[in-house]
Amino acid sequence: MQIRFIGLGTMGGPAALQLIAGGHQLAVCDLKRENAKAHLARGATWADTPAEAARNADIVFTMVFGPRQIADVMRGANGVLSSIAGGAVWIDMTTNRPGLARELAAEVRAISADAIDAPVTGAVDGARTGKMPLFAGGDEATIDRVRPVMELMGPVYYVGDNGSGCLTKLASNQLWAIHAAAMGEALVMVTKSGVDLRRAWAALKTGASESWCLHHDAPSVFAGHYDPSFTLDLCHKDLDLIVEACDGAQTPAPLTRAAHAQFEQARQTYGGDKGELHVVKL
Repeated sequence: MQIRFIGLGTMGGPAALQLIAGGHQLAVCDLKRENAKAHLARGATWADTPAEAARNADIVFTMVFGPRQIADVMRGANGVLSSIAGGAVWIDMTTNRPGLARELAAEVRAISADAIDAPVTGAVDGARTGKMPLFAGGDEATIDRVRPVMELMGPVYYVGDNGSGCLTKLASNQLWAIHAAAMGEALVMVTKSGVDLRRAWAALKTGASESWCLHHDAPSVFAGHYDPSFTLDLCHKDLDLIVEACDGAQTPAPLTRAAHAQFEQARQTYGGDKGELHVVKL
């Protein structure tokens, strides 16, 4: 299959390498050619623009920062929509606004191609190991047809029509943000009350308090780097989309809004380029 991958950032770069490792020939595109060094060394070819990447493709993957960027990649003068062929499948792994995902899917279908929104979770180590879950929204038969390619990057969860993948990803990040902020409060409380931090952490990873956040993220706090692979600017973008989704669903979501405020305070205190878990340092 002729597969293209646009967006070789923290998650997209290693995800694209999984497709190459699975035996597929890729053309890749990114704002920075240096991000493609490992891919080109493994036989991928370079495309200067999204339009060039999408030309004659069977599958076009995209994974960029957010809604504005994916709209540019798709609709720009050298965008995917200017060259993608009928019968192709566009799979967007961007954490996107659900409404925009639906709009872009309709524009893709208008030229007889198909569209899947499949944002991911599992952090950068999931992308590097081919174990990052994908939340897939779109036509179920189309998803089943391209599932073997998608599963090279991780397990695929079909969640409904276009936009459903984006909404599920926002819910996933919603829970993570609440867990991360709560983890900080709990670890600080026990430590300042005289309990040994390492012993408390070992205990809290069991029973009712167990969470992926405690297992996966606490070591980044203990190491003092607070996970620079995902920045507070990205958290800000995602939490804005999450609050927007809560408003659209007319849900009060007080815990979500409190977590949003905590992350924003961390961003203002430490800088948007700092690691996401600075919310715990706060």
